[in-house]
Amino acid sequence: MKEKTLKTINPATGKELETYKYFTDQEAKDAVEDCHEAFLKWRQKSPKQRAEVIKAIGEKITEHKDKLVKLMTSEMGKLLKQGEQEVDLCAGICEWTAANGPDNLKDEERKLPDGGRGIITYSPLGVIYGIQPWNFPAYQVIRYAIANLMAGNGVLLKHAESVTGSGLLIEKIFNEAGLPKNLFKVILIDHDQSDAIIEHDLVRGVTLTGSPGAGKIIGEKAGANLKKTVLELGSNDGYMVLEDADVKKAVKWCVQGRIYNNGETCVAAKRFIVVDKVYEQFKEAFVEQMKSLKAGDPTSEESDLGPMAREDLREELHEQVEDSVKKGAAVLCGGNIPDGDGYYYPATVLANVKPGQPAYDDELFGPVASLIKAKDDEDAMRIANDSRFGLGGGIFSEDVDKAVELASKHFDTGMVFINSFGLAQPNMPFGGVKNSGYGREHGGFGLKEFVNTKAINILNG
Repeated sequence: MKEKTLKTINPATGKELETYKYFTDQEAKDAVEDCHEAFLKWRQKSPKQRAEVIKAIGEKITEHKDKLVKLMTSEMGKLLKQGEQEVDLCAGICEWTAANGPDNLKDEERKLPDGGRGIITYSPLGVIYGIQPWNFPAYQVIRYAIANLMAGNGVLLKHAESVTGSGLLIEKIFNEAGLPKNLFKVILIDHDQSDAIIEHDLVRGVTLTGSPGAGKIIGEKAGANLKKTVLELGSNDGYMVLEDADVKKAVKWCVQGRIYNNGETCVAAKRFIVVDKVYEQFKEAFVEQMKSLKAGDPTSEESDLGPMAREDLREELHEQVEDSVKKGAAVLCGGNIPDGDGYYYPATVLANVKPGQPAYDDELFGPVASLIKAKDDEDAMRIANDSRFGLGGGIFSEDVDKAVELASKHFDTGMVFINSFGLAQPNMPFGGVKNSGYGREHGGFGLKEFVNTKAINILNG
């Protein structure tokens, strides 16, 4: 029987990088059982002991920074400087988790109604299976793996095939840092094998970062086996520019928010909802800055945009642009696939964006911005919430108190940025609502997604 293999491709050149062998069914099954055996010992370690290993992982990530950054760039095309920022964030997550994990997981005591004593413990569950995407090859792994290792669980990773090398390097880093063998394991498997992992009795939870379509499939499969899930899915985040916004500041952050990571970020700024009063001013400056961006070699400091991660992703994005134009959108800049090697796509701005167009309704996972005019601030909020997604969003207003009020009471998303754009913060929750999924990571919240919150009751009498 011929061995099944997968290949990684450099998106900047279209040339093959490496070939890897898929696991056999038996190897995949063995990985689950080996991880469970490692978990049985790891769960007995105190949170403080686990934190020491987590801290060492963060230090080892920093030690391997250059190698990991270059590998991520070659596998998925991110700019080197943004790869450096990603690795720094990963190290920061380890540092925060090591410092705060033990307190977050410590037992709680409560006085019972009859005067008795109640104790709440946070016990690890077992093996947690993570299915992760290619756009942040290191961060996506660290985000769920570190929290679950801190909680005392074992961790399996099915990484996106196109960043297999990055996944295997992270496994090596974890092991070098002193994590027990098999407690974190990369498994190279196909979709059918993945289904068998979800069904395996020793797998106690499943977490996915991916598209809403993938989330529905994984949520259904896990639910059929009564396994808890955390789903972080796509979005078409709305960034509102209100009447009292500093337009220059808004343009700067909105451009960065749209093209960061080559526009391939789930929590990127995607729909730009600008009130009539400042629309023309914003549009002119925004288009000018988007036009000036240079797409090119992601290893060059002169490049503002690298290639898209895969050829099929570029084709899908271009089809969404063309379909939007057919339905009335206007291209203000970009919008054409360039000649030459690599999967490059120019920074693109679409105006006259309306419901019924992919640019309004769907997620455009690449450097394409949707410009939408609102009558006033209230209309802008309505449009921002007029989406089946709800991961992040932004508000530009010089009245910060007003912006906070809108964010807290009216914006139907899991995260909101005010007068800025950002990704994840180690001490703040990360996750969404509606078709953007459920569950939270970071800030201590991810530590308790896959634990047994156990009630121990010592009653009087």
